[in-house]
Amino acid sequence: MNVYHIVAGGPIANIPNLKQYDHRDVRWIGVDRGVLYLLESGIIPDFAFGDFDSISEKERQRLNEMLTNINIFPSEKDKTDSEIGIDFALSQKNVHEIVLFGATGGRLDHLFGNVHLLFKALKKGAMAKIIDCQNEVSIYQSGTYTIEEQERYRYISYLPFSEEVTGLTLQGFKYPLINCHIKRGSTLCISNELIHSVGTFSFENGILMMIRSCDEKKSVSVSKGR
Repeated sequence: MNVYHIVAGGPIANIPNLKQYDHRDVRWIGVDRGVLYLLESGIIPDFAFGDFDSISEKERQRLNEMLTNINIFPSEKDKTDSEIGIDFALSQKNVHEIVLFGATGGRLDHLFGNVHLLFKALKKGAMAKIIDCQNEVSIYQSGTYTIEEQERYRYISYLPFSEEVTGLTLQGFKYPLINCHIKRGSTLCISNELIHSVGTFSFENGILMMIRSCDEKKSVSVSKGR
C-alpha cells in the first residue's frame, strides 16, 4: 500500500518538521513552493508539480539542478497546484493514505479548497488528511471508527461536511453522544476530549469532518536538512 505526502506552498510557520513524517513507505510530492520546503528539510521529492509562480528565478534554477521529475503547468488553469498533486496521487495504484502539508494559513480560499480536496480523495476511496503544527483534519463516510488518544492533540471536534449527519455516537469521550443528528451549522461537537486511551465514533449517514487540535504549536516548522 502506497502513502503519498504532499507539501504545498502555504506559510512555512504552519508546517511541522517534515522529517518526522519521512519513512520508507512514503513518496513525497512537492507542489509549487512546497518543493523548496522539502529540499530545505533534506527531503528530495519524488515528484514536483505546479506553476511555480511563487518562486524566484534563482530558486527555479535550483529546482532544475536538483530534480529530474518536474511537471510545470501554466498559472492560468482550471485546478489549483494542490489539486494537481492530489489527482496524481489518486491516479496511482494501491493508494492507502494521502497527507497534505502546507495547506493551511494565509488565504482562506486556499484553505477551504484544500479541505474539499479531502472530500475528493474520500470519494475516490483514499483516506486523506491535512496536517499542520496545531491541527489534523480528516473526512469520513458513515461507519464505525476507532480513535486513539494522542499527547499532541488534546481536542477533538466533529463537524458535518454534508447537510446533515445522522446517528452520531461518541464513546470514550468527555461529552458522549448517542444516536445524535447534527446539521451543517451546528457547533455541538466542538472541543471534545477523550477520557480513555481509545474511543470510538460512528454515524449512520452523511459525511463527517474530524479536527484534532491543540492550543499551541507543538513542533517547530520545516527543519533544515543535512
